[in-house]
Amino acid sequence: MRLIAKILHITIVLLLLFTAFGSLITAAASHSPSDEITKWQMKWGNAAAVTGNTVPLTDQDQQGWINVDSLQGVPELPPGVSAAWTRVTLPMLNYASPSIYMDTLYALHVKVYVEKKLIFEGNRSYIKDNYSLLLPLSPQDSGKTLYIWTETLQDRIGIKDKLVVGEHNVLTKAYIKNGLVDVILGSAFFFVALVLFVCSFYLNKESFANAVSLAIVIASTGILAITYSPFVYTFYSYLGPISIVLLDVALLSLLPALTFLFEKIFGGGKFGIIRRFRRFQVAYSSFCMLCLILNSLSGNRFVEFYYFVSTTIIGFIMIFQFILLIACVIIYSFRGNKDAIIFAIGFGTAAFTGVSELLWYYIRKGNYDLFLWKWALVVFIISLIVILGRRLAQNHQQVVKYSSELELFNNELQRSEKMEIISELAASVAHEVRNPLQVTRGFLQLLSEKSSGDEKRYLTMALSELDRASSIITDFLTFAKPEFEQISTLNLYDEFKHIESILLPLCHMNGGKLILDVADHLWVKGNSSKFKQAFINIIKNSIEALGDEGTIQLSAYGKADKVFIHIKDNGEGMSPEVLIRLGEPYFSNKTKGTGLGLMVTFRIIEAMQGDIRFISKKGVGTESITMLPLAEDLEVPTP
Repeated sequence: MRLIAKILHITIVLLLLFTAFGSLITAAASHSPSDEITKWQMKWGNAAAVTGNTVPLTDQDQQGWINVDSLQGVPELPPGVSAAWTRVTLPMLNYASPSIYMDTLYALHVKVYVEKKLIFEGNRSYIKDNYSLLLPLSPQDSGKTLYIWTETLQDRIGIKDKLVVGEHNVLTKAYIKNGLVDVILGSAFFFVALVLFVCSFYLNKESFANAVSLAIVIASTGILAITYSPFVYTFYSYLGPISIVLLDVALLSLLPALTFLFEKIFGGGKFGIIRRFRRFQVAYSSFCMLCLILNSLSGNRFVEFYYFVSTTIIGFIMIFQFILLIACVIIYSFRGNKDAIIFAIGFGTAAFTGVSELLWYYIRKGNYDLFLWKWALVVFIISLIVILGRRLAQNHQQVVKYSSELELFNNELQRSEKMEIISELAASVAHEVRNPLQVTRGFLQLLSEKSSGDEKRYLTMALSELDRASSIITDFLTFAKPEFEQISTLNLYDEFKHIESILLPLCHMNGGKLILDVADHLWVKGNSSKFKQAFINIIKNSIEALGDEGTIQLSAYGKADKVFIHIKDNGEGMSPEVLIRLGEPYFSNKTKGTGLGLMVTFRIIEAMQGDIRFISKKGVGTESITMLPLAEDLEVPTP
């Protein structure tokens, strides 16, 4: 997961670098002295093809010309008209190699003449009416008339912007760069999509669907940017039919994939509106694909119908989709969904730009080239990558969290199993061994009373060891059966004063000091004997860990419904490796310890529904913190 997130971050950087590189290419265009032509004349013609290499205009055809200003855009085609003549008066061509550059010319069939001489002809069999022309001229063409014959099947025709006349090598740079940025940007999109698609195979099922849908969105956007660019149709016109098909396929894939991705991130929406709209888009895109296949197989016989369903209608579907998704994402943003806020920024930019351009396109009746959408989609795609990266990072953190919890549960389960086995074994052994030990002790005690000298000393040592064995067995029984036969309400001050009187001599013998700070109004429920046993074990460990002039501080206080008991010493302390194993059966950091003392202490505190933890640092000391339920009312001991 972490590797995938890093790859996504790298793709964002690459995308930004590609975008910046494309912008630098555009900004680096040199501006040498040139002449601009902003006004010309147009004359509507008939749809009959113009043949021959000379201008087929007679003297009578010099009537009916209208003046056109480039600042006012392309004139609107009259009803039933699909062809037009344009004539332009060339300025003085004071250049070594003069040329005329037309950034955008709308037509499918184009012929360009200087006076009556044909210098260019282009005829496209596919619906892409955007020409970019760079035509060489001669200094002798100064002041002559340039005639342009244009014919189309669409709703626009003629020169869109001003004409530029200048040196051929200078204008060539602008000619080549026209649309090149779109190709670079589209290639960056496609590269990012390819990387994301490959990475998606390393994800789980749900993340795989998200990553693949995002890859389709990015790849479709890249194909749209490339195939919409005039660069392809200018320099690779033979790829025009394939480019048109790819453009349509990309658009028809982009819309349902985008809605599907939105649905995967935010859900199906109220009443399943997102899910229903996505299904409609899939069905409509499939219908358009079928129309595309039929039109291609029939040699463009249904091109007008296909253009209507795949361009006009789908434009309105896009507007509805943008409005629907942005409305949903605004609602999610107000609910505090961070992914929705990121999506709102990216998609809001793309949607506002796309809707604005589409509305302007229809207002201008097709007399407008969409171009801002590409840059808005850069912002949107980056936001989608950020959202997916966040999702992957969150999933990774969740997996790490679950792994940690599973490890803790597994350790606790192993500990519980160990305790259960030891409990059964301890109870069985203790009951079977205690009675023979008591009998043996009785006989040894009788013998010791009748013995003297070394014999009496040996018997006394044997009795001492039997007492120690009996104490160990008692610990086993306590561990195996921590439930209390008698439960009473214990006053902590009284209990700890009793413990102090027992352990104070031992503390003084080890050169230590015991400080008691316990309020007299704290009560807990438990067995007095077991309570003392638990805390005597803890304090004895602290005493044994003290150095010269050591101090043990014992304090207790109430907080909410809990009692907190702190036992803190400034002894030798413990390392983290030792601290983590406290309470394990038969583990002890003391030379003569059995490890049963703290094990029993843990069981007693657990039986009192409490919790205990240790804080220790080597060379500084150890502190135990015990939390027990606070008893509210005094209770008489239960028999």
